[in-house]
Amino acid sequence: MKSAANPAISQSSRFSSVIPEVWLRFLIAILGLGLAFGAALFSTVSRESGNVWATVILASLALLLAVLVGLTTVPYLARRAASARLREALDYEVTRVGIIYVCVVLVVGVAALNTGNNLLYIIVAAMLSAIIVSGLASAAVLRGLELDVRLPEHVFAQRAVPGRIMLRNTRRWLASFSVSVVPLGKGKNRKRWQWERTTFAFPAKRPPAQQWFRARDWQLRHLAEAPAVPGILEEPAYFPYLAARSEAAVELQLRFERRGRYQQEGFGISTRFPFAFLTKTRRVPLAHEVIVFPPVEPPDEFFEVLPLITGEFESFVRGRGYDLHRIREYMPEDSARHVDWKATAKSGSLKVREFSREDERKLRIVFDNPIAGAVSAATYEKAVALAASLGWHFAQENAEVSFAAQGLERDADIYKFLAHLAVIEPSAAWTANEDARSSEEYQIIVTARSRGTVPTALWARSYFVFVADNKADNHQGH
Repeated sequence: MKSAANPAISQSSRFSSVIPEVWLRFLIAILGLGLAFGAALFSTVSRESGNVWATVILASLALLLAVLVGLTTVPYLARRAASARLREALDYEVTRVGIIYVCVVLVVGVAALNTGNNLLYIIVAAMLSAIIVSGLASAAVLRGLELDVRLPEHVFAQRAVPGRIMLRNTRRWLASFSVSVVPLGKGKNRKRWQWERTTFAFPAKRPPAQQWFRARDWQLRHLAEAPAVPGILEEPAYFPYLAARSEAAVELQLRFERRGRYQQEGFGISTRFPFAFLTKTRRVPLAHEVIVFPPVEPPDEFFEVLPLITGEFESFVRGRGYDLHRIREYMPEDSARHVDWKATAKSGSLKVREFSREDERKLRIVFDNPIAGAVSAATYEKAVALAASLGWHFAQENAEVSFAAQGLERDADIYKFLAHLAVIEPSAAWTANEDARSSEEYQIIVTARSRGTVPTALWARSYFVFVADNKADNHQGH
């Protein structure tokens, strides 16, 4: 049974692969309509001959076949045509060359009408045909192109990152010339409108008690414009030639100056081929979003505060444990069982082993988000960059580091912490970080609070970076 069924399945699959579904449905529709037309003709012949039953049966069969073709084929073809039209939607923009060319055509056309010269009519016809040829050629160039945009996963501000735009020509024989990939929706401010209830009064300038007529009314009010989200791609990517059944890629160097969220609503494939009369752009609904992390190429104060933080952290983690922290000179308070005799024999002086505390080697970086207006925008950005730089530095080391901030989920890794800092804004009010208070880890806290408002329980195991407008470098470790 299986051997008999497999050839039939293979033959049907081979038949469907040879003939596409759209052509198969079209041929079935033609066959059905042909049978319906034949049944209608024979029903007419039967009516002329006086055969009533044959007329009824053949007419019913013709109507039934027409209805079946309409229900099975027409909706499919209509949906396919609508999706193709949506997929091949084009935007047109007249170029300066096109305007000049149309003006020349009008001048030559007026001269041909005034003089009646046949040569001028031929020239006008040739110039008009060039416009038609340009439109058809540019539309043909844009069809059959597939776009793929590849962006890096982790992007840092003020650092160049590579990107790639790939364009694929899926047609069998027709090549594409002079094609550009351009950004769409480059961040115009969006206007928002809202209907609000109001009162229609006449005369409007008089007080309410002296007005003749008052009635409820609706008014369309313009709200504040939503801030534009910056785009990802700023410059077009140019492809001079793309052969049939081939693909090409353009390498980009993207650089984002500020942290935040960057969105691209879509891209466009445009061309001015062949005569540059029009710029045709086919819209590609390929949305992308990039979260740009704060810069981790730190300012000068990061290099100043980093040795202090490292020293405080190293002094905090010294203690009893099993992992070797360092080998140092012998001190009078050291135990003799910690003496490293091999290092002592090599150096000629007593050396002892110092171990790290097993239970307190963890580090936590806390960003205490200030309220709006507590610090200036430049100082706030400097604090965000400093917290991101500290997190990135210790994440690259062997320290077991965790992160805390208002609104950040627990057990967040370095990339979630950087993504949180990428879109963070000043809070509406101070929020107590209870997680930082209850933690037993050594903490580095970037804060804009004053020293008097810091809980005393944190001073013994935390290093504070105080951020203020007038004292941007005011760092103090404890």
